[in-house]
Amino acid sequence: MLVKTYGSAIIGVDALTVTIEVNITNGLGFNMVGLPDSAVKESAQRISSAFGESGFHIPGKRIIVNLAPADLKKEGAAYDLPIAVGVLAAGGSIPADSLADYIIMGELGLDGSLRPVKGVLPIAIEARKRGCKGIIIPSANAREAAIVNNLEVYGADSLRQVADFLAGTQPIEPTVVDTRAEFASSLGRYDYDFADVKGQAGVKRALEIAAAGGHNAIMIGPPGSGKTMLAKRIPSILPPLTLGESLETTQIHSVAGLMRREDSLIAVRPFRAPHHTISDVALVGGGANPKPGEISLAHNGVLFLDELPEFKRTVLEVLRQPIEEHRVTISRARQTIDYPASFMLVAAMNPCPCGYYNHPTIECTCPAGAVRRYLGKVSGPLMDRIDLHIEVTPVSVGELSDNARAESSASIRERVMAARAMQTARLAEARGVHCNAQMTSRLTREHCRLDGECSRIMEQAMNRLGLSARAYDRILRVSRTIADLDGSDSIRSYHLQEAITYRSLDRDSWGQ
Repeated sequence: MLVKTYGSAIIGVDALTVTIEVNITNGLGFNMVGLPDSAVKESAQRISSAFGESGFHIPGKRIIVNLAPADLKKEGAAYDLPIAVGVLAAGGSIPADSLADYIIMGELGLDGSLRPVKGVLPIAIEARKRGCKGIIIPSANAREAAIVNNLEVYGADSLRQVADFLAGTQPIEPTVVDTRAEFASSLGRYDYDFADVKGQAGVKRALEIAAAGGHNAIMIGPPGSGKTMLAKRIPSILPPLTLGESLETTQIHSVAGLMRREDSLIAVRPFRAPHHTISDVALVGGGANPKPGEISLAHNGVLFLDELPEFKRTVLEVLRQPIEEHRVTISRARQTIDYPASFMLVAAMNPCPCGYYNHPTIECTCPAGAVRRYLGKVSGPLMDRIDLHIEVTPVSVGELSDNARAESSASIRERVMAARAMQTARLAEARGVHCNAQMTSRLTREHCRLDGECSRIMEQAMNRLGLSARAYDRILRVSRTIADLDGSDSIRSYHLQEAITYRSLDRDSWGQ
């Protein structure tokens, strides 16, 4: 008897319906075709044990399983459950009439229990697009899938429970999640707040500018000056995620298998901080079985690279294309996969190998030229893509002992959102451009015009401070953001002067 069940394969951050055809004929053996990987082939052993523990019997005939489309590689143990259900239906243990109404996915334990799988959210989205009545998955994944509206989500704990449900002898209560209420209740939950930061008024001002314009930033300062602490608080001053951004972010984390049982939606902007020993594949994504890298997991959030010069040069160079295009493309012989990668890059580094160059009280012990060589570990093209250079100095004892509470992240976030609203209105006709940092050279010239006084200030800065030509557009964009924070329609001289102070690494005098 030939029976069809339906599952899904993950391609990038999307899902594609897979038809599982099960046919039981005369003969012996369990044959599987349709480009299954090792984990899929091993499902025969898991299914056999799960049948025995669940009170079922494997038919004593030849079982042929085809996974269509046959030219798409099938990976992972999530096909255990739809294959097992197909075998049960083909053997007459359960009716096959309603199988076309469901997408079924889940990994089987040897005792017949169901274990969670990756990528349930895109699978649920694909099931709704396909017009399915519902989706049958492990109960640990049920809340994650239930954020998809107009789809019944049935979470089960065992093969026996799924079989009884399909046979109509034991109902399963659908998991229901009010997506908008869940999203609203999760907004504003931040682990870190700028109110806890002592001193560092100048650095907080610079990070507010970076958040307001979506600018990439680098913090340079000695060990213990608070660079990492400040970076962790940046998501708390960024505009809150929209529901669409939340769904998109959750989908990426679902594919990566990072969603917990109690999770349904990611409502806070991601903050990813990979160690400097990370490989280029782990950062950008890909691998033998392609999956999102750290830059995609930071989508709609912050990618923080601490100790920037300690990262391998090849690792840093792969960042250049995603920063510009806001996506990363993984090319393989059989397919090309796109992962979204729109993130705010925040980096931190010591000013020199010993860490105390320009320190107010500790003398730098590095030999002549060591500072420039240390900075040279970061390529010019990557540094070109960083708008703000922020010098961080240690906090004084007096500031540390001050019990006054600093300005909260919520207060800073209000100003950031007001500045972003101005940018959204200004750039409404520019496709794919939502903030000042994303402006092209043409848009920069159009929206960052300088009057006579500002032009003189810019010329003097370029000549006297020895600023590089690549700093010119960056200064204009940052000054436009400062003007937005000030509620100004045009760039004033004091906006431009402040923006110039954030190009310290471009100065000829740095590291001399």
